[in-house]
Formats: sequence, C-alpha cells, structure tokens
Amino acid sequence: MTIELHVWPTPNGYKISIALEEMGLPYNVHPVNIGAGDQFKPDFLKIAPNNRMPAIVDPDGPGTKPISLFESGAILIYLAEKTKQFRPADEAEWFSHIQWLMWQMGGLGPMFGQAGHFMLYAPEKVPYGIDRYRNEAKRLLKVADTRLAETEYLGSDAYGIADMASFPWIRNAPKYEIDLADYPHVKRWHDAIDARPAVKRGLALLSDKVRPAGQPMSEAEKQVLFGRKG
Repeated sequence: MTIELHVWPTPNGYKISIALEEMGLPYNVHPVNIGAGDQFKPDFLKIAPNNRMPAIVDPDGPGTKPISLFESGAILIYLAEKTKQFRPADEAEWFSHIQWLMWQMGGLGPMFGQAGHFMLYAPEKVPYGIDRYRNEAKRLLKVADTRLAETEYLGSDAYGIADMASFPWIRNAPKYEIDLADYPHVKRWHDAIDARPAVKRGLALLSDKVRPAGQPMSEAEKQVLFGRKG
C-alpha cells in the first residue's frame, strides 16, 4: 500500500524521500509549503502536532492498521523496521546505526541549521552567532571524519539510516563556506552516497519548488518561518 509523504524539499524532507527510494516503497507526495504556512493547517497538525515536516501516513502500519508519524528520525527507524532493510540483524550493529542517527538529530542537523540561519537569513550579521555555529558544524564534521576513517559508513561498514539522515545536511557544507576537502573521509563518504541512484531520485523531490540559488526569502516567508519581519 502507498505511503503518504507530507514534505517540502529541505534536508529533513530529503531524508525520507531518499529512504523511501532506497527501500523501494511506493509513496505519494503531499507538498507542505513551509514558507506559506502549510505546516500550521489543521489537517497537517493532526499528523504532525509539532508543526514540522516531514510526516508520513502509512495505511499498512503495525497490525495492518494505519499509522501516522512525525520526526524524521522516528520515521527512518519505522521504515527500516517495517521493511527489514538497512536494519542489521546484529543488534549491536543496529544500535550503532541508531546512535549515529541520534547524533545527526541532536547535533549535526541543528548546528548546520543554525549556521545557515545566521549566515544566510538573519536580518543582520552577528559574528558571534556565525562563528559559534560554523565552528560547531566543523567540530561535528571532524567527529564524522574520525568515525569514517574507521568504518565505511557512519553506523558500520554497511550503509544505513544514519547515512540517509546525515547526507542531506552535509551536502550543504559549501553553502556555509565549509570545504569537505578538509575532511577527506567525509568527502569519500559523501561522494559514494551522492552517486547512488536512489539518492539522486530522492533529491529530485519537488524539484520545481526548490528556491533558486541567490533568491532571497520574501518578508512574508520570514514572518512565517522565523516569527518576525526583516
């Protein structure tokens, strides 16, 4: 049965489109235009009460009953468990994948996101904020580089959900004036994932909705996303 994916083309959204493509699951896309405030609509809040995308509705959930899920990390774990794909049989290895997924959810995504906000969207340049979050993004890349010197992928030598979660953020490093060449093991990992056909299909999600490079946000979009103008 077809999964209903409520999403917008952002790093968090790409996590799930990549996973669905990698797992070969059929899905319908329901755009959630976060700049227009779709995330606050009552029908969306029924499945994503934190007013954040992505979210899914699986009509064939546990016990063949429908289930809705929000939070990209929870969705990735659910999809891996549902399909038994990218879910190592060895429990210790599986928990290694989960811990690196939590690393992405708790650190990599938020720090990259804050770096992007202060560098690209803040109404005025705040050097402390820019330095604080770019430095933390670089620290996390160093953590990943150390890990990837030991293993092929983040969770283990097998590609998995932690990689699907981390790649959409790390691919944006150049936007934050971070050169992946400074992290050779991350660069090797990035290039291997970037070449995967399913990843390319996942990144094509709502390609007509992606903001062109250099196009600024409107004042209305800033008000919706950041709760203020300017």
